[in-house]
Amino acid sequence: MCRHSAYQGRTMKKQKEHVITFKADQALMRQLQDIPNRSEFIREAVLKALEHACPLCKGAGVLTPGQRSHWQEFLADHQLETCHQCKSLHLVCMSTTAAADVH
Repeated sequence: MCRHSAYQGRTMKKQKEHVITFKADQALMRQLQDIPNRSEFIREAVLKALEHACPLCKGAGVLTPGQRSHWQEFLADHQLETCHQCKSLHLVCMSTTAAADVH
């Protein structure tokens, strides 16, 4: 999978860029100061983080009341389990007799 998936599908026409700022403490600034292209580094880090954001809360870490209601309904037929091989938490559909093993 391409790490630049957010950029795929863009037209060749130059798109307007936006400037985003954020606060950084001294420790973070010390770590970033020697990076040759901080903007590109930060852009790549944000894109990578977005690829791994929770699809339900979109990285907020908290469900809205509406999302919570849908989640509870979903859990009626699903449960969270830990994979015996990789130890990752994952969803298992309880309405099927045997879940497919991805490993």
